[in-house]
Amino acid sequence: MAGLSFALEAASAGSVLVLAKRQRSEGSTQYAQGGIASVLGPDDDFSQHIQDTLVAGAGLCHQDAVEVTVREGPDRIRWLQSLGIELDREGERLHLTREGGHSRRRVAHAKDTTGREVERALLAACDARGIRIVEDAVAVDLLSSGRLGLGGPNRALGAYVLDRDTGEIATLTAGVTVLATGGAGKVYLYTSNPDVATGDGVAMAFRAGAAVANMEFFQFHPTCLFHPAAKSFLISEALRGEGGILRNRAGEAFMSRYDARKELAPRDIVARSIDAEIKRRGDDCAYLDMTHLPKAFLIEHFPNIYATCKEFGIDMAVQPLPVVPAAHYQCGGVVTDLAGATTVPQLLAVGEVSCTGLHGANRLASNSLLEGLVFGRRAALHAKELIGGLRGPAPAVPDWNPGHALDPDEGVVVTHNWDEVRRLMWNYVGIVRSMKRLDRARTRLQLLRTEIRDYYWQYKLTPDLVELRNLADVALLIVECARRRKESRGLHYLIDFPKADAQQLHDTVLTRGDLD
Repeated sequence: MAGLSFALEAASAGSVLVLAKRQRSEGSTQYAQGGIASVLGPDDDFSQHIQDTLVAGAGLCHQDAVEVTVREGPDRIRWLQSLGIELDREGERLHLTREGGHSRRRVAHAKDTTGREVERALLAACDARGIRIVEDAVAVDLLSSGRLGLGGPNRALGAYVLDRDTGEIATLTAGVTVLATGGAGKVYLYTSNPDVATGDGVAMAFRAGAAVANMEFFQFHPTCLFHPAAKSFLISEALRGEGGILRNRAGEAFMSRYDARKELAPRDIVARSIDAEIKRRGDDCAYLDMTHLPKAFLIEHFPNIYATCKEFGIDMAVQPLPVVPAAHYQCGGVVTDLAGATTVPQLLAVGEVSCTGLHGANRLASNSLLEGLVFGRRAALHAKELIGGLRGPAPAVPDWNPGHALDPDEGVVVTHNWDEVRRLMWNYVGIVRSMKRLDRARTRLQLLRTEIRDYYWQYKLTPDLVELRNLADVALLIVECARRRKESRGLHYLIDFPKADAQQLHDTVLTRGDLD
């Protein structure tokens, strides 16, 4: 959503090239179920949405980022509608649902496949505008003048890009380079994210010299379907918003033991509560009970979830859904200002890859698509200014030099290291953390990064190797941020420091050299 919103707005100022790591529709947007949060109802106002966002963010939201996002939201949704997106209606008005952490019904949606409908409309609009989208193009690294030794202050000049089909690496230069690469859920063993979510943007930006912040705040969605044949299938927060009840294996509704808001508590609390209940009882999952609601209502409002669960032999109208928490959303990322600009000139970042300050220590449900819409446009307006101000020819950039790289002969090294990173992060850097586990994770990740770096320079690049390198870098960024925040706040729960510390009401910022 963020990248295509940017492309549509920026296309009026120059040529835009969009690179997609796999198919052009593959990314987290199309899997978003719940919807887009915005002030659209008669009983709602900006101040209430702002307050809900600040409360969820546990003191770390940037007030200016929250206000900009909330106040510009309704216009951006109207823009989406002008592109032909079909949002559910209730008579003359949009049908709005409510999710955890929201004090009002304010989530606009297209049944339970909002992201798919948004993706469809945005891609159709890009096609109509003639915007070029190249599939199977894997960004390897950013072209930054500082790393390439081109003289002058460090700035972004484009990217080295691997063609998935041919294995060739192209040198693509640009006046403005924009990261819209999404998150890094695949750094964890269990995630709701698609396979492409390997933290590429954060890793590339960090290596290019950009500041990265708040990576310790990784949101675990409370409810992914727990079934051996179900891969990363999300059970939307909207089900709890419509009255879903969380129960343990004994059938007890347990959320009242953990929070007065019960199932409508913010995600960090619900995820920790499920995790605690599972561990307390020794169960392998919890259950989301919708059986008290009419079957017709469930099918009408959640057709995709209902049909998918039926494929797995679960009829949510007559039996509770087995659920577990899973890594879902990266609240930190590449530091940007309110125009999407990073600390590296001519490099912008939008969407989940960025850290705008909107989410603070915990993202409020359905604020993510809203952020992509708002900052996609804001970054495009800034890019137009940058392009208009560029003077003189761009410096000559050297082509990719493979050196004496050999054809890979030990693919098992990549798959083994990939698995080790993800299991280590799940076991040591998950929903509940300790300093001892974080230190162990850091020690092992430093060794893994050295092994991966050696392999990276010895053998010809493959998409899997590029992603593994990025995953290892992002994992260490998460660990280092977590080690520096010696308190529990929002999504970061550290058993050594179980309470929030008012002295730590600041972002955790890392720059190149902090991992060495």
